[in-house]
Order: sequence, then C-alpha cells, then structure tokens
Amino acid sequence: MRAIVVNRQGGPEVLELAEVPDPEPGEGEIAVDVAASGVNFIDVYFRSGAYPMETPFTPGSEGAGTVSAVGQGVDELSVGDRVAWAMLPRSYAERVVIPAARAVPVPDEVTSEDAAAVMLQGMTAHYLTHATYRVQPGDTVLVHAAAGGVGLLLTQIVKLCGGRVIGTVSTPDKEKLARDAGADHVIRYADTDDLAQEVRDLTGGVGVAAVYEGVGKDTFEASLASLRPRGMLALFGQSSGAVPPFDLQRLNAAGSLFVTRPTLAHYVGDREQLLHRAHAVLGWVGSGQLSVHIGGRYPLADAGAAHTDLQARRTTGKLLLLP
Repeated sequence: MRAIVVNRQGGPEVLELAEVPDPEPGEGEIAVDVAASGVNFIDVYFRSGAYPMETPFTPGSEGAGTVSAVGQGVDELSVGDRVAWAMLPRSYAERVVIPAARAVPVPDEVTSEDAAAVMLQGMTAHYLTHATYRVQPGDTVLVHAAAGGVGLLLTQIVKLCGGRVIGTVSTPDKEKLARDAGADHVIRYADTDDLAQEVRDLTGGVGVAAVYEGVGKDTFEASLASLRPRGMLALFGQSSGAVPPFDLQRLNAAGSLFVTRPTLAHYVGDREQLLHRAHAVLGWVGSGQLSVHIGGRYPLADAGAAHTDLQARRTTGKLLLLP
C-alpha cells in the first residue's frame, strides 16, 4: 500500500510518499481501508520535531473508512462496516490497523469525509464546552481562530449550549465564515489595537466566562485580560508558538482566574467516554445541527502542501487527505 513516511523530522518536505507492507490486524484489532484522513496541527508538531518522535514513522492521528479485515476476538465490528477514529497513529495511509475498542461506528447519515473531519476537532470542541468549561445559557465566551477547524465547531456547539460567541479571525472571508457559524461578534486581529478592551466593551466591561485558546503565544496575554473574575482560559493548542512561563500570582490579581492546558486523550480515556463524545458530535452532524466545513481536500501525495497551507493560516475549516 501507499503511505506517507517521515524519515527525519523537519519541514513539510520530509513528508514522503512510499510503498510499505499492508498491515494485518492482530487480536482485538481491525484493518480499515481509509476513505479520508484528517490533517491537524498535532501532525505538524510531530513532523517538525516540536514533539520528538522516533523515525521513521507514518504521521496522522485521525480518519474514517471501511473495515476490510478483523482480528481474533473482535465481535462488535464486521467487514464492510464504516468506522472513524482519532488519536491513533499512522493514519496518513491507504490502510490502517487500529484497536477495535478505539473504533467508532459511523451513522448512515454521516459521510466518511465528514466523520474524518470531526473526530479529533469535534470531540475537542465537545470536551471544551461540556467539561473543561461547561457553557451555560447566557454565557459569553471568546473563541480564537473562529474560522478554523476547531473554531467553527466550537462556535456552533457554544450556540447549541445557549451561549454567545465573540470570535477572532484574520480576514474578511474568515469573518463571514465565523458569522455564518453563529458568532455573535467577530473581531479581526488586524483591525484592533487592544483585543481585550474590545472584548470588554462587547461584554459591558465584565469580560468573558471562558476563552477557548488554540493560538497560544500571540493571543495569550489578551486572552487573560479578556476574562471575567473566576473565568477560565482553556489553552488547547499553540499554533503561534508556546506560551512563555508566567507568574501564577497574576491569576489572583486578575480575578482568581483559571488556566488549564487540556488534551483530548484525558477526556476520552475509556470506551464509554469515547463513544459518549463521538456519538454526540456525529449525531449533531447527522441531524444537521452541526455543519462541517471542509476547507481543503488533498491527494495523499500532497500531504506536504496540506501542512504548508495549514501552517500559513491560508485555510479555513478542516483539511483532509484522500488516499
């Protein structure tokens, strides 16, 4: 089969298409013919060396497809079933082998592309809004990169919870996407000299209940300054770079604030939690309550171009590789 192989960590050019042996499922595993693989910033971190990884390896941690073989001891899934997964390695490939316990059945009303597009980012948006800071009706929250893959889903889910969204974006086109997703107010980074002050003006001087922060270094200070007393800053990503160390005593003076660095793995730690979050997200997609915006589809051989576009912030919504 064909797969992307990284022989040395570095720039997008290290994503090489190669012929590799077809994987076969062992006990408790299934083989899946991949219909679509999701492209995520965590893939960039592993490729670049920001997250050290032993080479060679095949990147990618999310996808959807059709079961082509099952190993011994697998009773819940059969050949021909459609499944999706997240946080499992080697997804930039034509075929993957994954533990059956981590596979999520895809409802008939959800396409494989949409399933691949929402597993990691959709479940991230779900845990952020339902566990890290549970959005209550009437809450106002700040969503950075509101036209990005997580941002568009976060905005819609906050609205489903009865909250209000202030979104940040970089361009007029992205502003339109954020507004179409339900953002109540949108701030363009280039059009403001004081992001936090604009947020406070939009909240009557109070500040927001939570900031869903996936940008990191470039927006962290403004995020802290945008919070109401006892507000929550959920730093779930760092697309602009890592946040420098800071004095925790600042949280006291700013209003007994909370800062957390969550990750999806700790919110889907067992199959019950995984299915709870995945079924909620896929159910919203299937019913039309959650719209999936696929901003780019790339052949497997063009994985490097997908990474380049993602890092350059030229994209909106979700990027997919189509083996």
